[in-house]
Amino acid sequence: MGILGKIFTWWDGATIGTLLNSGLTGEHVGTDAQGNKYYRARKPKLVDGRERRWVIYDGANDASRVPAEWHGWLHGSFDDVPESYLPPPRVWEADHTPNATGTVAAYRPAGALEKGARRARATGDYEAWSPES
Repeated sequence: MGILGKIFTWWDGATIGTLLNSGLTGEHVGTDAQGNKYYRARKPKLVDGRERRWVIYDGANDASRVPAEWHGWLHGSFDDVPESYLPPPRVWEADHTPNATGTVAAYRPAGALEKGARRARATGDYEAWSPES
């Protein structure tokens, strides 16, 4: 994406203003497994009593790409970065996955148009309601 794309688009990565703000007034505090970078203001100007924090996505701007631990940090649930705050992950915990709705990876049940629109025939166990009965 060229310089004009960065100036006029917000949906595919950070805008020029956000990138400049991150470099000049922001302090990089961490990066998650998906490559998203998290920042806080170097000079804490409290907005509504909270420190200003933001994320620069590695790719498309999609809030579902922020893992739960970083979401908590962004919203001020705790002050320390997640690596120093959370216990180590358990063996049974699944990795974070972003919401796949609207993408090729979205769930498509049998009978969906994208899967050929073939579904099982009705079994006859349904009885329609009639107001006369």
